[in-house]
Amino acid sequence: MSHAEAQKEKNTAALSSMLAAVGLTALKLVVGLLTNSLGILAEAAHSALDLAAAGMTFFAVRWAGKPADPEHPFGHGKMENLSALFETVLLALTAFWIIYEAIRRLLAENVQVEVTPWSYLVVAVAIVVDYNRSRMLHRTAEKYNSQALEADALHFSTDIWSSSVVFIGLIGLWLSERFPALAWLRHADAVAAIFVALIVLYVSWELGARTVAALLDAAPEGMREEIARLARSVPEVRDCHAVRVRPSGPGWFVDMHVTMSEDLSLREAHDCTETIERLVAERFPGADVTVHVEPAEERSIYG
Repeated sequence: MSHAEAQKEKNTAALSSMLAAVGLTALKLVVGLLTNSLGILAEAAHSALDLAAAGMTFFAVRWAGKPADPEHPFGHGKMENLSALFETVLLALTAFWIIYEAIRRLLAENVQVEVTPWSYLVVAVAIVVDYNRSRMLHRTAEKYNSQALEADALHFSTDIWSSSVVFIGLIGLWLSERFPALAWLRHADAVAAIFVALIVLYVSWELGARTVAALLDAAPEGMREEIARLARSVPEVRDCHAVRVRPSGPGWFVDMHVTMSEDLSLREAHDCTETIERLVAERFPGADVTVHVEPAEERSIYG
């Protein structure tokens, strides 16, 4: 598949996610305002953040696909990492707002929440939509190693659980209205909102850790060792060392030093480096590989 076709598929996945977020946000907001349900309003706020994050992801995926230029010799892949960081900040801020509102209702206010069939319907629709778009995003992210799409997929997978928690909270409210002995369940809506916030904070932490690691050029665990093993599998290579990996969006920049016999011709050494580059690129699609050759008898300063 060509780069243009791959980019088009990633753009389509990001755009579909953004359109789904628009519909869910509007639906949850209307039902939440009509029923005065904090759980559903919390979900509406969460979906609004989903919309902002999905919009940022769509922009980031398109920007990251631009080729390198004189001002950006390493390309624009870091835009995907910045998108994930933006999403993390939005999620954390939303979670704290939800917790604040929920505690305020639990301690200071006696708010009547109207539970209607629409309340259950909007949450059920959200679960179905989030399930389908999280699967679509996950498949595309896995296929093209897109961190921005993977972050969105993780985000929307968690939305399924948070919507389920709100659904349980609505059931608790319904039970408290019909069975006096279960009156304590009248706070189920606010408690459900707190659970939503805790789930959002957990996702924020996960995304934040991964994003910061990528922005600090942390290589995936075991990747350097795997690259060195691939290089040493080429018969002419005596040793491989000083392997460096720099993540950038969906790809990596890899450079390494290998030692070969000084009896090899320049053409033979060049052919070996091309073999190494091909092996690494096959194992890690999207990798931009540079191989530095040293004569085997020369003691390497890299150890």
